[in-house]
Amino acid sequence: MGASDVVAIFRRASRLAAPLLASLPYPSRTREGRKKGAGEISEAMAYLFGMPATTLADRALIRLTGEDVRGFLQGLVTNDVLGGLPVWAGLLTAQGKALFDFLIWADGADALIDCEATQADALARRLTLYRLRRPIAISREEGLGVHWSPDGSEGVFDPRLAALGRRWLAPPGAPAAGWLEHRLLHGVAEGIAEIGSDRTLWLEANAAELNGVNFAKGCYVGQENTARMNWRSTVNRRLVVLRLGADPGEAAAAWYPELGLAVARLRVDQLGAPILLGGQRAEPVVPDWLENALGKER
Repeated sequence: MGASDVVAIFRRASRLAAPLLASLPYPSRTREGRKKGAGEISEAMAYLFGMPATTLADRALIRLTGEDVRGFLQGLVTNDVLGGLPVWAGLLTAQGKALFDFLIWADGADALIDCEATQADALARRLTLYRLRRPIAISREEGLGVHWSPDGSEGVFDPRLAALGRRWLAPPGAPAAGWLEHRLLHGVAEGIAEIGSDRTLWLEANAAELNGVNFAKGCYVGQENTARMNWRSTVNRRLVVLRLGADPGEAAAAWYPELGLAVARLRVDQLGAPILLGGQRAEPVVPDWLENALGKER
């Protein structure tokens, strides 16, 4: 069963549930009211159909359909999309710095890009620039959402790291809880807030260790500098998750006060000594995969 079949089933189920949903209080016409009402309906749908709260509400999907969409992406992104999917990949500058990071899924002959919701339109515009005259349609896929669970048998393991849990695509339901903390405690950075745009070299985002680059594939944007860094085995800085008690200010790329966690780009040689971030002691989160990488570089 393909993703389009799942969407069709969900839509039929939604029509059957319409009388029950109609009994929900109608949300106000303000933006906050619409957002609150959408959340209530989403939770109600999850209850009605016995759906667990697994939707990653901060993710969106872009659908590419048309002639040889995988070949189109193969010449742009850091990973091999001609083989098994999903994969984690980046779209880089010519200098090898990350502009966007995302997962790529297959849906028949189409490709689905699982990306940050806030960056989906910008990513779609960037892909449209590269498309030129190719007969490929690039658009938001509103009928599907990205789902996550830390365990279970649904979906597939996250291609970056199995410990991140399982991921799959299905019609959206109630939002998942716990993903951000789970991801950060495994030392994995993602997105514009943490990796940035034209700020971090792709290998500094731990792409080699997290299966985000294929060094054997053909050319892609930013390949030259990325391949040179790998050949020289020189990744002098890395994105690292740290525990600390207060806002480190501009010393961190991202700060999550509710979790007491930050993401910062640090020199590798800093990780072998006490770390000061924004004038305070910080404890790096160093999972096994990162420890193995650091052991080769120290």
